[in-house]
Amino acid sequence: MKKTTAINIRETALRTLQVEAAAIRDLQQFVDEDFEKAVEIIAQCAGRLVVTGIGKSAIIGQKIVATLNSTGTPALFMHAADAIHGDLGMIQEHDVVMCISKSGSSPEIKVLLPLVKSFGNTLIAMVGNTSSYLAQEADLVLNTTVTQEACPNNLAPTTSTTAQMAMGDALAVCLIEWHGFTAADFAKFHPGGTLGKKLYLKVGDLSRHHQTPRVRLDSPLQEVILEISSKMLGVTAVLDPEEQLCGIITDGDLRRMLEKNINPATVIARDIMSAHPKHIQKDELAINALEKMRQHDITQLLVMEDKRYIGIIHLHDLIREGII
Repeated sequence: MKKTTAINIRETALRTLQVEAAAIRDLQQFVDEDFEKAVEIIAQCAGRLVVTGIGKSAIIGQKIVATLNSTGTPALFMHAADAIHGDLGMIQEHDVVMCISKSGSSPEIKVLLPLVKSFGNTLIAMVGNTSSYLAQEADLVLNTTVTQEACPNNLAPTTSTTAQMAMGDALAVCLIEWHGFTAADFAKFHPGGTLGKKLYLKVGDLSRHHQTPRVRLDSPLQEVILEISSKMLGVTAVLDPEEQLCGIITDGDLRRMLEKNINPATVIARDIMSAHPKHIQKDELAINALEKMRQHDITQLLVMEDKRYIGIIHLHDLIREGII
């Protein structure tokens, strides 16, 4: 294969996107009664959705399965070629089967379908040819017909796989709303990734690893400096005799004090603290702490349990957890 003609790269890319965008818009006419029934059957089934396919459709099927599993709909992928060599055992009595194919007439599909139907499971077809063998044999049809592939030879699956992906997403989102699947539910299935951490990691989960720097209102400057240095957070809280939060002293406050040529021997914490320090409750999400730091252009927040000071959360904690 060699390049024989000059091409306009940007023009080709834009044409591809336009063709695929038009195909997705055309899918709206195929969101019909069968689509509604498919959502209802999958949502109410006592088993799982078993998705199968061959070639590029199989790859799309794996993506759809991944989306469904991560959003509360149990699903698994069964390759159509492997199914007839033992993997049919993956299908259980209460499962629903969805077969994805552009043509709906590939040899593997023709061998597989009679076997699936003999089990008595509901069969859903996601197919680009409503006159095909698959469409005729299925109980429900999700129509993903496209007028052309974006490929200049109208051969390589491009527009057709985009349509399958979009129809799968439409199916998944309907099931999300059906089950009332929330962000908290999503976090349960994504505990290890950055997205999951944004949804479940709380301020207290991070601040508990730190010491809790604190001085009293009348603490001398030397004690303030030692507390900030020893706790290595660049900050200390200032508390009154009843352990109530009164203020905060940062490295910056110390530098500004020195610039004023004040006699250090006479300085106590009350003199250099900033009153009304920015703080956050320990049960808030860590991502909210980041937003608050950005809003006020600061790098740490005092952490509270109701009205009691219990620690510090630092920007570095959020960076270390990959939230930023």
